[in-house]
Amino acid sequence: MFAIDHAATALLGKRRSPSVSLTPILISVQAMELAWVALNYLGIERTITEPSVLSVADIHLAYMPYSHSVVTPIVAALAAWLIIEKGFRRAALGRAVGLGIVSHLILDLLTHAHDIALWPGATSPMLGLGLYGNAPLAAFVVELIYGVFCWRVYRGGRGLLALIVIGNLANLSFFSAAIPGPESYLAGRPLLVVTIVFAQIVTTLALVGILARRPVLAPQ
Repeated sequence: MFAIDHAATALLGKRRSPSVSLTPILISVQAMELAWVALNYLGIERTITEPSVLSVADIHLAYMPYSHSVVTPIVAALAAWLIIEKGFRRAALGRAVGLGIVSHLILDLLTHAHDIALWPGATSPMLGLGLYGNAPLAAFVVELIYGVFCWRVYRGGRGLLALIVIGNLANLSFFSAAIPGPESYLAGRPLLVVTIVFAQIVTTLALVGILARRPVLAPQ
């Protein structure tokens, strides 16, 4: 799932735990992706592209067993929960951060190709429903609806809704080879892919954080 909708997931976490600051929830929902960025820059994980990149289907997350295996975020979420809730006596924060970390895995399983290992070192089975490769426009619709759903549950303002909608539309060319866009410049430049993803993460987290700063009613 693209950065704007991972960031929107933090709205669900904030709605569930209104006493918790939005900032740690925003960071938690992108913790896996931030780890992926760092590990790609370090050469530990690897991204590759087709000779011609016309859509997201031409970008392959070839090796990411540490940042995106099933076991890694679950262990990280449990560790964060135990440290924050049991160690620092911040129960609501610990649960919100733990759920935020796991949310990234769940959303990626819905859209990714078969590139998510069960644990580091496992080679089979590789998980992911494959929407990006098999039905990219359906993936776009799913992501847009999900982002709006997060906004609706949060009861955000019009500016936040506009950000989510525009953020999704800005990625439309990545979902259709028929729509020209900046993805054509990514062929053979895997670290540029990583850099763009990182820029999207930082930008969307910051903007969602700014536009979501409003009182949230406690859940019923």
